[in-house]
Amino acid sequence: MIKQTAGREALGEFAPKFAQLNDDVLFGEVWSREDKLPLKLRSIVTVTALISKGIVDSSLSYHISEAKKNGVSKTEMSEILTHIAFYAGWPNAWAAFRMAKDVYADCDCECHGGFFGLGEPNVEYAKYFIGNSYLKLLTSPEAGVFLANVTFEPGCRNNWHIHHATKGGGQILICVDGKGWYQEYGKQAVSLEPGTVITIPAGVKHWHGAKEDSWFSHISVEIPGEDSENEWLEAVTDEVYDNLG
Repeated sequence: MIKQTAGREALGEFAPKFAQLNDDVLFGEVWSREDKLPLKLRSIVTVTALISKGIVDSSLSYHISEAKKNGVSKTEMSEILTHIAFYAGWPNAWAAFRMAKDVYADCDCECHGGFFGLGEPNVEYAKYFIGNSYLKLLTSPEAGVFLANVTFEPGCRNNWHIHHATKGGGQILICVDGKGWYQEYGKQAVSLEPGTVITIPAGVKHWHGAKEDSWFSHISVEIPGEDSENEWLEAVTDEVYDNLG
């Protein structure tokens, strides 16, 4: 997460201890515990708590903005606020809706990526994809097991490719949002949806991506192996893709 400095900027001289607790503990230690509770859920809980307390000032606007960054779509935010209205009061919900409309004003489409958010444009590997994809790293390569949340726009898919390894290796796909396809060479395509888990052994030629009418996100888990490398092959043609389903 980005290091928070708002407390020190606003109250650093007047209340340095409060500023330190705000920046380093609340927005540092607490919000960084993504292994215990994803950022998307933390944002939903925080927005709900603030509205329930009748706090509909700039802090709520900030947390609605953070919720958007953390993958809460416009439709989800609208439904969250509608649900909260029955428990926290209609006036509080009205105030929150006004803020949410401003925050999501530039959202011509839904926010995507599931709990982990959309991430950044997948520029480095764009040449191996048809359509636009996005990448949010969840661990570093040095962590031992590399995980990343990959998001595909509708119709986007990666090229045929093979994960090579002399021992171990391969990949696991954990589907978290939207609908997609996975296909091994010479076999029928498999439909993907949240909760689907695909295990891809080393040496298997395959591709994966979004369905034509849906965004799609999966967590890519690179299985540790010896002499691991990825071989990118030909693109998945429109003829192959359009005949799926």
